[in-house]
Amino acid sequence: MKIGFITSEYPHPQVKFAAGIATSIKNLAVALVKKGIDVTVFVYHQNESCVVYDEGVEIHLIKKENYNFFTWYLYRKHIQKYVNDLVVKKDLEILEAPDWTGITAFMKFKVPLVIRFHGSDAYFCKLDGRKQKFKNFMFEKLALKKASAYVAPTTYAGLETQKIFGLNKKKIKTIHYGLELKHFENHSPHQYDKNVILYIGTIIRKKGVLELAHIFNKVINEKPDAQLILIGGDSSDIKTGEVSTYKLMEQIFTKEAKKQVKYLGKIPYEDVKTHIKKAHVCAYPSFAETLGMVTIESMAMQKPVVNTSIGWAQELIDDGVNGYLVHPTNIEGYASTILKLLNNEKLCEQIGKAARLKVEDAFDIEKNVDINIKYYKSILNR
Repeated sequence: MKIGFITSEYPHPQVKFAAGIATSIKNLAVALVKKGIDVTVFVYHQNESCVVYDEGVEIHLIKKENYNFFTWYLYRKHIQKYVNDLVVKKDLEILEAPDWTGITAFMKFKVPLVIRFHGSDAYFCKLDGRKQKFKNFMFEKLALKKASAYVAPTTYAGLETQKIFGLNKKKIKTIHYGLELKHFENHSPHQYDKNVILYIGTIIRKKGVLELAHIFNKVINEKPDAQLILIGGDSSDIKTGEVSTYKLMEQIFTKEAKKQVKYLGKIPYEDVKTHIKKAHVCAYPSFAETLGMVTIESMAMQKPVVNTSIGWAQELIDDGVNGYLVHPTNIEGYASTILKLLNNEKLCEQIGKAARLKVEDAFDIEKNVDINIKYYKSILNR
């Protein structure tokens, strides 16, 4: 089988941007290659056009182009031609693209297209309680309606997206993202920096970071030596117009809390894993995800995670067994759950071990890649 992935991000030094979507695509792409499948990745909106190779994956960078008129349409047709040329040259059998921005709207491919619900703008706007631009909705709807099939990382994300766009439920398959677990080993779970709370993700309102600031204020009241480490790029705030959401967080932190916060910004991926190992507790109070890669990465490294209680997270964590689920607006409850973990080493060990087992059972890429392959073959045999 020969598969092509269309994406705006992928973890490679020559690619402009890489976040959670990129990680999940690479995990799958590399796992497919190990199964003997030919994988080509098309990364658009890049600084230059070139071809690079990484872990058996052929990566085509497609330069961003600007036109005098209708760039949104003409650039899509440029991507279409580039991809279709490779479909013919390499005999690709199936293509996959994300739902975000409806990049495949106005494109026609010579092979079936699968769209994976990494999270559309419409999906995030619904969870965030924001109004979406009509143009963005139409682009995403057109792209989705033209696809042959869909993959959802959680059943929750699948159902919500189906309702938003009126999709055929029978065409949606839930397949969790997977991790290459050997890269997320923690051989010394008893060694960590006591009372360190770790957050990884974009500093943006929808990730619950403003609530996290209030939560940390409560934690500091009880445990003055607690520390909050934040990792991820800063973002502007859509509600206030502030160019830095972290500045909004700083306005919320008490004087005592602010002294105990370290904002590291974006750091290399290997360094992120080191911080996960060192953390006492990981906190991800997000309002809007489809799955949340950092949650399963932290669980794989035997860390007790306090997550949100919203939809998708209920498919990652069994509350009180292998992590905790608390709604981000429940500031008191969220803070008390973190404090319960900080004050109980045995509980942290118990939750951490159970978290690793959960990931091994549900999010092992070695298992999930076979589910993906079987689904791709079912589409080709229709």
